[in-house]
Amino acid sequence: MGVPSATSAGSQMWVRGPTAPQAAPSHTERAAPAPTGRPAPVSPGDGAAPVSRGDRVAWVSAHGGAGASTLARVLGGADVGRRWPDPADGEPGEVLLVARTHHAGMRAASQALNALRKGEHPAGVRLVAVVLVADAPGRLPRPLGRQVRVLRSAATVHRVPWVPAWRLGTETDKLPRPVRALGRVVSAPAGRSRRPE
Repeated sequence: MGVPSATSAGSQMWVRGPTAPQAAPSHTERAAPAPTGRPAPVSPGDGAAPVSRGDRVAWVSAHGGAGASTLARVLGGADVGRRWPDPADGEPGEVLLVARTHHAGMRAASQALNALRKGEHPAGVRLVAVVLVADAPGRLPRPLGRQVRVLRSAATVHRVPWVPAWRLGTETDKLPRPVRALGRVVSAPAGRSRRPE
């Protein structure tokens, strides 16, 4: 499983990623003990906030603790947990896939992108961007920076910096510039998402 290579000759060529099993978001799976010991995807009744029919975008967590709930609370949109939204049920079809910038988080994002590429999602789901939330303050180590570049070769990527207030569950007086730019993506008319700044 993997994402398109920046040097690939076409959309059919894919970089081989980790082979360790990890569930990508799924529209059919519901919360239940996972055989690997990892948490199973969350369904709307199992911790994700209720989806409002007025939401334009859905925040999808590539893994637990990605930060989608915080981003949905701060910027708006529907937090659907670790599953794909179902536009046929009135949920938003435009998806922001969220992952942390640690190795496991970016591997989970890669696996979710691969699931999208293979069509393992409900009809009407469209990826707007991958949102990478800093897992620690400071610069990324070089190997993680390379993983970000691979993800960028497959999708638009927005980076959210470390926000100390969010770690404490509090608000910040002024959102960082990349978060404000992401807010414009969330509020953009359907089909007219803006590129990251």
